[in-house]
Amino acid sequence: MSALDPFIAGLPKAELHVHHVGSASPRIVAELAARHPDSPVPTDPEALADFFTFRDFAHFIEVYLSVVDLIRDAEDVRLLTYEVARDMARQNIRYAELTVTPYSSTRRGIPDAAFVEAIEDARKAAESELGVVLRWCFDIPGEAGLEAAEETARIACDLQPDGLVSFGLGGPEIGVPRPQFKPYFDRAISAGLHSVPHAGETTGPQTIWDALTELRAERIGHGTSATQDPKLLAHLAEHRIPLEVCPTSNLATRAVADLDRHPVREMVSAGVLVTINSDDPPMFGTDLNTEYGVAARLLDLDAPGVAALAKNAVEASFMDAAGKSALSAEIDAYTAAWRG
Repeated sequence: MSALDPFIAGLPKAELHVHHVGSASPRIVAELAARHPDSPVPTDPEALADFFTFRDFAHFIEVYLSVVDLIRDAEDVRLLTYEVARDMARQNIRYAELTVTPYSSTRRGIPDAAFVEAIEDARKAAESELGVVLRWCFDIPGEAGLEAAEETARIACDLQPDGLVSFGLGGPEIGVPRPQFKPYFDRAISAGLHSVPHAGETTGPQTIWDALTELRAERIGHGTSATQDPKLLAHLAEHRIPLEVCPTSNLATRAVADLDRHPVREMVSAGVLVTINSDDPPMFGTDLNTEYGVAARLLDLDAPGVAALAKNAVEASFMDAAGKSALSAEIDAYTAAWRG
C-alpha cells in the first residue's frame, strides 16, 4: 500500500475512458450469468478472475463479447448502468463519460428506444441518488464493420439522449482501418457530438494520425504507440489533444509488455495532456483509484502532482465551463485540506 493511497481514495475525480459493459462488477456479472444460464460466463464471482485472464487482445475481445451477451433486455441495461455508477461513487468519481455500445444490445433484440430510455433512467437516478454525473459516448464496435457504424450513427443522431456528448470507435484495430468510418463520424460531428475514437493501442502511430485526420478526433483512446512518432507527440502537445491512458488495461491486453516500461512517462515529458482511466476495470482487476496509484508511481508524483493529473481529466472532459470550474475547485480544496 502506497502512502498516497488514502489521498487518492478521497480525491474527487473524473473518468473519460471507461466502458459500460466492461465496468460490470463480478457480483453483477455473476447475477446476470445466473439469469442467462446458456452463457459460458461463470456464475461464481471467484471463478470470474480466471475467466478474465486474457491470452492476448483477441482473447480479451472474445471474453468481453461473452459478457456483452448477458445484457439482453432493458432491465439488464438499467441494472448494469446504475450499479456501475454505484461503484464509481465509492471511488469519489464525480463525473464519468461512459463508453456505451448500443449496437451490441440492439442486435440482440433490445429496441433502440428502450435501450436509450434504460440508460437515461439510470443516469438521472445516479445523479440524484449517488451524486455521480454520467455522460455517454456511443461507440462503434469496430469488429462488427460498417453495419454497426450505420446503426450506431443512426441511434446517436436520431435519438440523441440528453446525456450523449460524444461518438467513438472501439474494438480491434488490426484489420479495422479508421478511414472507413469517416462518413459516420462526419454525421455525428454535424449533429454536435465530439469525436473520441480508440487509436494506437495495438497498432502503430499511423492509426492515431488516421483518427486525427479522417475522424477529426478531439481525444484519443489509449494512444499507446504515440511515443513511436516524435512528430505525432509534438502535434498532440501543440494542439492540446488529450490521450486517455489506461495502464493496467494495456498490460492485461498485452499492448505493453511491462508496466514499468509503459510509455506514459514519454507522453508527459513531451507535454501531452494525459488523463488516467480504468477502461474495463473489473475485467482487469483494477479501478480508477488503483490506476491513479500506478500513474503516481510511474510518474513519481506527490499528492499535488496526483491532483494535477485529476485536473487534466476535468480539462479534457466535455463538461460545461461551470461544471469544470466546480470540480476543479473541489479538487483544489481537497488537496489544500490534505496538505494542511
